[in-house]
Amino acid sequence: MEPISLEGKVALVTGGAGGIGRGIAESFAELGARVLVADSNPEAVSRSNDEARGQGLSIDAVECDVRDTSAVRALIQRVETKERRLDILVNNVGHTLRLFKPLEEMTDENIDDLFSVLLRHVMICSREAIPLMKRSGEGGSIISISSIEGYRGLPNIVPYAAFKLAIEGFTKSLALELGPHGIRVNAIAPETTESESIRPSRWVKPENQERIPYWIPMGRFGRPSDTAGCAVFLASALSEWVSGTVIHCDGGSLAAAGWYRMADNRWTNTPIIEGSGL
Repeated sequence: MEPISLEGKVALVTGGAGGIGRGIAESFAELGARVLVADSNPEAVSRSNDEARGQGLSIDAVECDVRDTSAVRALIQRVETKERRLDILVNNVGHTLRLFKPLEEMTDENIDDLFSVLLRHVMICSREAIPLMKRSGEGGSIISISSIEGYRGLPNIVPYAAFKLAIEGFTKSLALELGPHGIRVNAIAPETTESESIRPSRWVKPENQERIPYWIPMGRFGRPSDTAGCAVFLASALSEWVSGTVIHCDGGSLAAAGWYRMADNRWTNTPIIEGSGL
């Protein structure tokens, strides 16, 4: 098997100045890709550029709000002007906007805001990138970051789960359209992942820290490198016959489906019971 390489490839990663997106951007650059990062946080953009220079990585971060169609068009034009091609697009932007409340309390504006940051930009960024990917003439890979929350019930922020699951329908349908052009379309659905803005391990009370290995089959919360590894697979020749699918990067959480391992290695679906250790 040939070594994994992204030499000569150009990648665009949205929301790539921190968290999962940053992990993906750095992994691509370490494998030889030239990476453009789009992020709406100016401080994160500046920090990303400084760190990339310090690490000798070909990462160019720019400020861009991908919810704005005109900004996305300008972003794609920047890629074309600078690189003349685009091989990999990662639609990574996503956020809860901290809109945690029952559906009956969600306003139209709340739902529209969640749609914009979770699903609309995936369609807009992909639509605007496709012509350049086609002109590049060597196929390509579109990767969208969904969430394992789209595959199980998520109370008190129902639109989040709905829009994240919709990414699967988008992925399958677009994969059929672009297959004849050699462009593969896939998605990754991560479980809760440690990052600058999300620190699940810190949400757990000190007295419960020892229980974390029993809550997730693989024994820990996610890391940006976990999703980045999946993205490298989907961006590289390793997955040249993979399209229209979703990788569940969740440490086995969805497979567990409400089952928890106890301290004595037995399993239970009723964790709050005497002697369960949970």
